[in-house]
Amino acid sequence: MECLRCHTALPMALVNTDRFERCPSCGARVRADLFPAAGREGTSQVPTPMVEGEGAGCFYHPDKAAVVPCGSCGRFLCSLCDVEMAPGEHICFTCLEAGKNKKKRVDLERHRTLYDGIALRLATVPLLIFWFTLVTAPAALYIAIRYYNAPTSIIPRTRIRYHIAGLLALVQIGLWAYAFYVFAT
Repeated sequence: MECLRCHTALPMALVNTDRFERCPSCGARVRADLFPAAGREGTSQVPTPMVEGEGAGCFYHPDKAAVVPCGSCGRFLCSLCDVEMAPGEHICFTCLEAGKNKKKRVDLERHRTLYDGIALRLATVPLLIFWFTLVTAPAALYIAIRYYNAPTSIIPRTRIRYHIAGLLALVQIGLWAYAFYVFAT
């Protein structure tokens, strides 16, 4: 990984830190995120050639010896085709792509509900039609509190939307409480 401004190599201590750091060379703010497997050394395996009459061959590479069956479809896989999802859990790339597994479903996260945006919209959009805030302000406050610790976007985001939504919802609820108090007296 290198700095985008000065093109000097960044030390590995600055990679995958979940925050912006300063480039040691030019001082620019950088954030370097690298796929974890890229830092590993010697993890790739060369598939062994298939010996006639001994064992099973890979479903996708019949000339390579199978080392493990797919946990979903049961196809025999060589070390090249094996995708280890967790220790002891192996799956082929076809099943991984399909997102299925007979024992337990392989749910790859493709999308996330952004509750902070929902809470903020519930607090701001109904201001155009004030009467809706009677319902949406408590809903926005509930979502802001309930999902505050829920995972945010896959790309890290701040929780400022929750704070703004909660503050606006509290102001709206306070205004409604004041209106009901004035109307009742």
